[in-house]
Amino acid sequence: MPRLFDSLKVGTLAFRNRIVMPPMATEFSTSKGEVTDRLMKHYAERAEDLGLLIVEHTYVAPEGRVSSHQLGVYSDELVPGLKKLVETIHTHGTPAALQITHGGGAATRAVCGVQPLAPSPVTLPRGGEMPRALSQDEIRRIVKAFTEAACRASEAGFDAVEIHGAHGFLLSQFLSPLTNKRTDDYGGPLENRLRLALEIITGIKEELGRSFPLLYRLGAEDLLPGGLTLEEGARAAKIIADAGVNIIDVSGGLGGSRPADLKGPGYFVPQAAAVKKIAKVPVIGVGGITTAEEADIIIRSGKVDLVAVGRAILKDPEWASKAIRSMAH
Repeated sequence: MPRLFDSLKVGTLAFRNRIVMPPMATEFSTSKGEVTDRLMKHYAERAEDLGLLIVEHTYVAPEGRVSSHQLGVYSDELVPGLKKLVETIHTHGTPAALQITHGGGAATRAVCGVQPLAPSPVTLPRGGEMPRALSQDEIRRIVKAFTEAACRASEAGFDAVEIHGAHGFLLSQFLSPLTNKRTDDYGGPLENRLRLALEIITGIKEELGRSFPLLYRLGAEDLLPGGLTLEEGARAAKIIADAGVNIIDVSGGLGGSRPADLKGPGYFVPQAAAVKKIAKVPVIGVGGITTAEEADIIIRSGKVDLVAVGRAILKDPEWASKAIRSMAH
Protein backbone atom coordinates (compact mmCIF):
# COMPACT_ATOMS: atom_id res chain seq x y z
CA MET A 1 0.00 0.00 0.00
CA PRO A 2 1.48 3.41 -0.93
CA ARG A 3 2.42 5.93 1.75
CA LEU A 4 2.38 9.74 1.72
CA PHE A 5 6.11 9.94 0.99
CA ASP A 6 6.21 7.36 -1.80
CA SER A 7 7.04 8.62 -5.28
CA LEU A 8 4.65 8.33 -8.21
CA LYS A 9 5.06 8.61 -11.97
CA VAL A 10 2.15 9.61 -14.19
CA GLY A 11 3.31 9.82 -17.80
CA THR A 12 6.09 12.40 -17.90
CA LEU A 13 5.17 13.80 -14.46
CA ALA A 14 7.34 12.54 -11.61
CA PHE A 15 6.12 13.17 -8.05
CA ARG A 16 8.71 12.70 -5.28
CA ASN A 17 5.83 12.27 -2.80
CA ARG A 18 2.03 12.42 -2.78
CA ILE A 19 1.69 15.99 -1.41
CA VAL A 20 0.02 18.50 -3.75
CA MET A 21 -0.40 22.21 -3.11
CA PRO A 22 -3.74 22.95 -4.77
CA PRO A 23 -4.54 26.18 -6.62
CA MET A 24 -5.56 28.94 -4.20
CA ALA A 25 -6.14 32.53 -5.35
CA THR A 26 -3.81 35.14 -3.86
CA GLU A 27 -4.80 38.41 -5.59
CA PHE A 28 -1.04 39.15 -5.78
CA SER A 29 -1.00 39.83 -9.56
CA THR A 30 -1.17 43.23 -11.24
CA SER A 31 -4.51 44.54 -12.53
CA LYS A 32 -3.48 43.11 -15.95
CA GLY A 33 -2.91 39.65 -14.45
CA GLU A 34 0.89 39.87 -14.54
CA VAL A 35 3.22 37.96 -12.22
CA THR A 36 4.66 40.14 -9.42
CA ASP A 37 7.61 39.69 -7.03
CA ARG A 38 5.12 39.17 -4.20
CA LEU A 39 3.48 36.30 -6.12
CA MET A 40 6.86 34.68 -6.83
CA LYS A 41 7.85 34.96 -3.16
CA HIS A 42 4.53 33.36 -2.12
CA TYR A 43 5.18 30.27 -4.27
CA ALA A 44 8.94 30.11 -3.60
CA GLU A 45 8.24 29.91 0.15
CA ARG A 46 5.86 26.97 -0.32
CA ALA A 47 7.53 24.94 -3.09
CA GLU A 48 10.03 23.04 -0.92
CA ASP A 49 9.42 19.27 -0.59
CA LEU A 50 6.08 19.20 -2.46
CA GLY A 51 5.17 16.44 -4.91
CA LEU A 52 3.41 18.98 -7.15
CA LEU A 53 2.54 22.66 -6.93
CA ILE A 54 -0.55 23.81 -8.85
CA VAL A 55 -0.49 27.56 -9.45
CA GLU A 56 -3.76 29.39 -8.79
CA HIS A 57 -6.65 29.80 -11.24
CA THR A 58 -5.45 31.83 -14.20
CA TYR A 59 -7.92 33.40 -16.61
CA VAL A 60 -7.81 32.51 -20.30
CA ALA A 61 -9.86 35.45 -21.63
CA PRO A 62 -10.55 38.97 -20.27
CA GLU A 63 -14.32 38.35 -20.00
CA GLY A 64 -13.61 35.25 -17.89
CA ARG A 65 -11.78 37.13 -15.14
CA VAL A 66 -13.46 36.88 -11.73
CA SER A 67 -11.37 39.27 -9.61
CA SER A 68 -9.38 42.44 -10.20
CA HIS A 69 -5.94 40.99 -9.37
CA GLN A 70 -6.40 37.46 -10.69
CA LEU A 71 -3.41 35.90 -12.47
CA GLY A 72 -3.78 35.89 -16.27
CA VAL A 73 -2.62 33.72 -19.20
CA TYR A 74 -4.75 35.36 -21.91
CA SER A 75 -1.88 37.01 -23.82
CA ASP A 76 1.62 36.15 -25.05
CA GLU A 77 2.86 39.20 -23.15
CA LEU A 78 2.27 37.35 -19.88
CA VAL A 79 4.57 34.42 -20.76
CA PRO A 80 7.89 35.97 -19.58
CA GLY A 81 6.47 36.61 -16.09
CA LEU A 82 5.03 33.09 -15.90
CA LYS A 83 8.41 31.72 -17.02
CA LYS A 84 10.13 33.48 -14.09
CA LEU A 85 7.49 32.03 -11.74
CA VAL A 86 8.06 28.46 -13.00
CA GLU A 87 11.83 28.85 -12.72
CA THR A 88 11.41 29.95 -9.09
CA ILE A 89 9.33 26.84 -8.31
CA HIS A 90 11.73 24.56 -10.20
CA THR A 91 14.72 25.74 -8.11
CA HIS A 92 13.12 23.67 -5.30
CA GLY A 93 12.98 20.56 -7.52
CA THR A 94 9.18 20.72 -7.57
CA PRO A 95 7.09 20.21 -10.73
CA ALA A 96 4.54 22.96 -11.41
CA ALA A 97 1.13 22.94 -13.08
CA LEU A 98 -0.89 25.98 -14.11
CA GLN A 99 -4.64 25.93 -13.54
CA ILE A 100 -6.48 27.62 -16.42
CA THR A 101 -10.03 28.88 -16.07
CA HIS A 102 -12.92 30.99 -17.35
CA GLY A 103 -15.35 32.41 -14.80
CA GLY A 104 -18.41 32.34 -17.07
CA GLY A 105 -21.45 33.40 -15.07
CA ALA A 106 -19.29 33.85 -11.95
CA ALA A 107 -17.63 36.89 -13.57
CA THR A 108 -19.04 40.39 -13.02
CA ARG A 109 -19.50 43.49 -15.12
CA ALA A 110 -17.60 45.44 -12.42
CA VAL A 111 -14.45 43.37 -13.07
CA CYS A 112 -14.80 42.57 -16.81
CA GLY A 113 -16.73 45.53 -18.11
CA VAL A 114 -19.19 43.24 -19.93
CA GLN A 115 -22.24 41.20 -19.01
CA PRO A 116 -21.10 37.75 -17.78
CA LEU A 117 -21.28 34.91 -20.31
CA ALA A 118 -22.66 31.50 -19.35
CA PRO A 119 -24.29 28.37 -20.81
CA SER A 120 -27.75 29.84 -20.15
CA PRO A 121 -29.28 33.05 -18.77
CA VAL A 122 -29.46 31.60 -15.24
CA THR A 123 -27.88 33.15 -12.16
CA LEU A 124 -25.67 30.95 -10.02
CA PRO A 125 -27.19 29.41 -6.86
CA ARG A 126 -24.75 31.54 -4.81
CA GLY A 127 -26.07 34.71 -6.47
CA GLY A 128 -24.51 37.17 -8.89
CA GLU A 129 -25.47 38.95 -12.07
CA MET A 130 -27.78 37.58 -14.73
CA PRO A 131 -25.45 36.22 -17.45
CA ARG A 132 -26.00 36.12 -21.20
CA ALA A 133 -26.08 32.75 -23.00
CA LEU A 134 -23.01 32.01 -25.13
CA SER A 135 -23.49 31.60 -28.87
CA GLN A 136 -21.84 28.61 -30.59
CA ASP A 137 -19.30 31.00 -32.16
CA GLU A 138 -18.41 32.32 -28.70
CA ILE A 139 -18.06 28.74 -27.43
CA ARG A 140 -15.58 28.04 -30.25
CA ARG A 141 -13.62 31.14 -29.20
CA ILE A 142 -13.50 29.87 -25.62
CA VAL A 143 -12.11 26.50 -26.79
CA LYS A 144 -9.42 28.46 -28.67
CA ALA A 145 -8.70 30.64 -25.60
CA PHE A 146 -8.19 27.57 -23.35
CA THR A 147 -6.02 25.86 -25.97
CA GLU A 148 -3.83 28.94 -26.47
CA ALA A 149 -3.57 29.41 -22.69
CA ALA A 150 -2.30 25.83 -22.32
CA CYS A 151 0.27 26.47 -25.08
CA ARG A 152 1.48 29.58 -23.23
CA ALA A 153 1.77 27.58 -19.99
CA SER A 154 3.87 24.98 -21.80
CA GLU A 155 6.00 27.70 -23.41
CA ALA A 156 6.58 29.23 -19.96
CA GLY A 157 7.92 25.86 -18.77
CA PHE A 158 5.02 24.47 -16.73
CA ASP A 159 5.22 20.68 -16.42
CA ALA A 160 1.44 20.27 -16.69
CA VAL A 161 -1.82 22.18 -17.07
CA GLU A 162 -4.95 21.78 -14.95
CA ILE A 163 -8.30 22.65 -16.55
CA HIS A 164 -10.65 24.16 -13.95
CA GLY A 165 -14.00 22.40 -14.16
CA ALA A 166 -15.17 22.92 -10.57
CA HIS A 167 -16.49 25.46 -8.03
CA GLY A 168 -19.21 26.94 -10.23
CA PHE A 169 -16.90 28.43 -12.89
CA LEU A 170 -17.73 28.12 -16.62
CA LEU A 171 -17.03 24.40 -17.23
CA SER A 172 -18.78 23.53 -13.97
CA GLN A 173 -21.76 25.66 -15.12
CA PHE A 174 -21.93 23.70 -18.39
CA LEU A 175 -21.85 20.36 -16.54
CA SER A 176 -24.56 21.23 -14.02
CA PRO A 177 -28.24 20.80 -14.96
CA LEU A 178 -28.99 23.75 -12.64
CA THR A 179 -27.11 26.26 -14.82
CA ASN A 180 -27.15 24.56 -18.24
CA LYS A 181 -30.62 24.80 -19.80
CA ARG A 182 -29.38 24.72 -23.41
CA THR A 183 -31.27 22.82 -26.10
CA ASP A 184 -28.39 22.61 -28.62
CA ASP A 185 -25.38 20.22 -28.73
CA TYR A 186 -24.05 21.69 -25.46
CA GLY A 187 -27.13 21.00 -23.32
CA GLY A 188 -29.37 18.14 -22.20
CA PRO A 189 -27.69 14.73 -21.68
CA LEU A 190 -24.42 14.46 -19.74
CA GLU A 191 -22.31 13.94 -22.87
CA ASN A 192 -23.63 17.21 -24.30
CA ARG A 193 -23.07 19.16 -21.08
CA LEU A 194 -19.50 17.82 -21.13
CA ARG A 195 -18.92 18.70 -24.79
CA LEU A 196 -17.14 22.04 -24.17
CA ALA A 197 -14.71 20.40 -21.73
CA LEU A 198 -14.02 17.60 -24.22
CA GLU A 199 -13.38 20.08 -27.04
CA ILE A 200 -10.88 21.91 -24.80
CA ILE A 201 -9.12 18.65 -23.84
CA THR A 202 -8.92 17.61 -27.51
CA GLY A 203 -7.68 21.04 -28.56
CA ILE A 204 -4.89 21.03 -25.96
CA LYS A 205 -3.82 17.45 -26.75
CA GLU A 206 -3.71 18.25 -30.48
CA GLU A 207 -1.47 21.30 -29.88
CA LEU A 208 0.80 19.95 -27.14
CA GLY A 209 0.78 16.23 -27.95
CA ARG A 210 -0.82 13.24 -26.24
CA SER A 211 2.06 12.96 -23.77
CA PHE A 212 1.67 16.48 -22.31
CA PRO A 213 0.29 15.98 -18.77
CA LEU A 214 -3.24 17.27 -18.34
CA LEU A 215 -5.10 17.48 -15.04
CA TYR A 216 -8.79 18.27 -14.70
CA ARG A 217 -10.27 19.76 -11.55
CA LEU A 218 -13.69 18.18 -11.56
CA GLY A 219 -16.64 19.41 -9.54
CA ALA A 220 -17.82 15.83 -9.06
CA GLU A 221 -21.14 16.80 -7.51
CA ASP A 222 -23.00 20.05 -6.84
CA LEU A 223 -24.35 19.09 -3.40
CA LEU A 224 -27.47 21.11 -4.27
CA PRO A 225 -31.03 19.89 -4.95
CA GLY A 226 -31.48 19.17 -8.67
CA GLY A 227 -27.75 19.64 -9.30
CA LEU A 228 -25.05 17.35 -10.66
CA THR A 229 -25.05 14.03 -8.79
CA LEU A 230 -21.96 12.01 -7.89
CA GLU A 231 -23.16 9.21 -10.18
CA GLU A 232 -23.13 11.64 -13.13
CA GLY A 233 -19.90 13.24 -11.93
CA ALA A 234 -18.12 9.87 -11.87
CA ARG A 235 -19.41 9.10 -15.38
CA ALA A 236 -18.11 12.50 -16.51
CA ALA A 237 -14.72 11.64 -15.00
CA LYS A 238 -14.51 8.43 -17.03
CA ILE A 239 -15.34 10.30 -20.25
CA ILE A 240 -12.69 12.98 -19.67
CA ALA A 241 -10.10 10.34 -18.68
CA ASP A 242 -10.84 8.45 -21.90
CA ALA A 243 -10.38 11.74 -23.79
CA GLY A 244 -6.81 12.06 -22.50
CA VAL A 245 -6.90 13.61 -19.01
CA ASN A 246 -4.09 12.03 -16.97
CA ILE A 247 -5.08 12.99 -13.40
CA ILE A 248 -8.45 14.03 -11.98
CA ASP A 249 -8.40 16.52 -9.10
CA VAL A 250 -11.73 15.97 -7.36
CA SER A 251 -13.61 18.81 -5.67
CA GLY A 252 -17.11 20.31 -5.52
CA GLY A 253 -19.25 21.75 -8.29
CA LEU A 254 -21.71 24.62 -7.89
CA GLY A 255 -21.62 24.09 -4.13
CA GLY A 256 -18.02 25.31 -4.11
CA SER A 257 -14.79 24.09 -2.50
CA ARG A 258 -15.99 24.32 1.11
CA PRO A 259 -19.64 23.23 1.32
CA ALA A 260 -21.16 23.81 4.76
CA ASP A 261 -22.45 20.24 5.13
CA LEU A 262 -19.09 18.50 4.53
CA LYS A 263 -16.75 18.19 7.52
CA GLY A 264 -13.59 16.48 8.65
CA PRO A 265 -10.21 15.82 7.05
CA GLY A 266 -10.50 14.73 3.42
CA TYR A 267 -14.15 15.71 3.07
CA PHE A 268 -14.04 15.30 -0.74
CA VAL A 269 -12.18 11.94 -0.53
CA PRO A 270 -15.39 9.85 -0.86
CA GLN A 271 -16.14 11.64 -4.16
CA ALA A 272 -12.53 11.10 -5.31
CA ALA A 273 -12.77 7.38 -4.43
CA ALA A 274 -15.98 7.07 -6.49
CA VAL A 275 -14.24 8.78 -9.42
CA LYS A 276 -11.12 6.59 -9.12
CA LYS A 277 -13.23 3.43 -9.21
CA ILE A 278 -14.80 4.26 -12.56
CA ALA A 279 -12.27 6.56 -14.32
CA LYS A 280 -9.19 4.33 -13.79
CA VAL A 281 -6.73 7.26 -13.65
CA PRO A 282 -4.88 8.67 -10.60
CA VAL A 283 -6.99 11.03 -8.49
CA ILE A 284 -6.25 13.83 -6.04
CA GLY A 285 -8.26 13.92 -2.80
CA VAL A 286 -8.84 17.18 -0.95
CA GLY A 287 -10.76 18.88 1.82
CA GLY A 288 -9.65 20.12 5.23
CA ILE A 289 -6.52 17.97 5.54
CA THR A 290 -4.28 19.63 8.13
CA THR A 291 -1.76 17.04 9.42
CA ALA A 292 0.75 14.67 7.86
CA GLU A 293 -0.92 11.79 9.75
CA GLU A 294 -4.32 12.57 8.19
CA ALA A 295 -2.76 12.80 4.72
CA ASP A 296 -0.86 9.52 5.17
CA ILE A 297 -3.96 7.65 6.40
CA ILE A 298 -5.91 8.85 3.33
CA ILE A 299 -3.14 7.70 0.93
CA ARG A 300 -2.81 4.34 2.71
CA SER A 301 -6.58 3.80 2.45
CA GLY A 302 -6.04 3.41 -1.33
CA LYS A 303 -9.00 5.69 -2.03
CA VAL A 304 -6.84 8.36 -3.70
CA ASP A 305 -3.34 8.56 -5.20
CA LEU A 306 -2.40 12.09 -4.12
CA VAL A 307 -3.63 14.51 -1.45
CA ALA A 308 -4.03 18.26 -1.81
CA VAL A 309 -3.27 20.25 1.33
CA GLY A 310 -4.50 23.81 0.85
CA ARG A 311 -5.25 26.03 3.84
CA ALA A 312 -2.60 24.36 6.02
CA ILE A 313 0.14 25.12 3.45
CA LEU A 314 -1.24 28.65 3.04
CA LYS A 315 -0.89 29.12 6.81
CA ASP A 316 2.48 27.36 7.15
CA PRO A 317 4.73 27.56 4.06
CA GLU A 318 6.97 24.82 5.52
CA TRP A 319 4.11 22.33 5.99
CA ALA A 320 5.52 19.73 3.54
CA SER A 321 9.06 19.86 4.99
CA LYS A 322 7.74 19.60 8.54
CA ALA A 323 5.44 16.72 7.53
CA ILE A 324 8.41 14.80 6.11
CA ARG A 325 10.45 15.40 9.28
CA SER A 326 7.57 14.42 11.59
CA MET A 327 6.87 11.17 9.73
CA ALA A 328 10.57 10.23 9.61
CA HIS A 329 10.71 9.80 13.39
